[in-house]
Amino acid sequence: MFTNLIESSSHAKEFKRRGSFLLFTTATYVLLFVITGVVSIYAYDTHLEQQSLEIVTLLPPQEIVPEGPEPTRPIERPRVTRENPRSEVPERTIAMLGVDHPEVVPDKISAERNTVPPLPPGPVRITDRNWDPPPIGSGGTNNGGRQIIQPSRVVIDDDPPPAPAPTPVVPKIVKVSQVLNSRALDLPRPPYPQMAKLSRVQGTVSVQVLIDETGNVISAKAVSGHVLLIPDAQRAALRARFSPTTIGGVAVKVSGVITYNFVLP
Repeated sequence: MFTNLIESSSHAKEFKRRGSFLLFTTATYVLLFVITGVVSIYAYDTHLEQQSLEIVTLLPPQEIVPEGPEPTRPIERPRVTRENPRSEVPERTIAMLGVDHPEVVPDKISAERNTVPPLPPGPVRITDRNWDPPPIGSGGTNNGGRQIIQPSRVVIDDDPPPAPAPTPVVPKIVKVSQVLNSRALDLPRPPYPQMAKLSRVQGTVSVQVLIDETGNVISAKAVSGHVLLIPDAQRAALRARFSPTTIGGVAVKVSGVITYNFVLP
């Protein structure tokens, strides 16, 4: 029964041999892939010399307008002013039309030769002389090959209208340097303060007032005087009345001073 025995040794050598073979095979494949990649990089030709670095920009289409002749502008002649007495406007002593207007019958018939030339096309100024300006281009405008003659027009007066008179500037507040006591319609006297009597205080108090357009005092502020006398002086100044002040028919505000003398009996 035990005549045929098989002796089994350890499989460590077999595993080591297989592991070495697998490691060698993997390293060989990795080395081949690296070599192939490097060779392909050097073998690839990018043709840099044939590439174009120009930037192409696409613009929207624009409408092309054909160039045509510029429109003809009428000739502008300067106006007659005092600074420019010799204008480019023709002048006539009599407004008389030419023979091209048979529909207009003259006022009187005479056998003498008329020395006044007829009215030319365009504006004409009636003065004390017959004068034509030097020719500047054509007398009319060209429209499609046809010449359009402007009708005669008599200019009565080309002088500019006179400038309006400047409006006088009315000040908002008029300051009066003199004392306003004599100009008051009603000037109440302030009562003598009891503390000032006991302290034997007396003197003059000056109050700066602002009078509105109707003559009422709208502001009162003491500028000098004893501190015990100032409150009653300011209250009395607010009750004062004055006649309205006008400049050029416009009522204005007035600023001045009211004085009060406090004297012990």
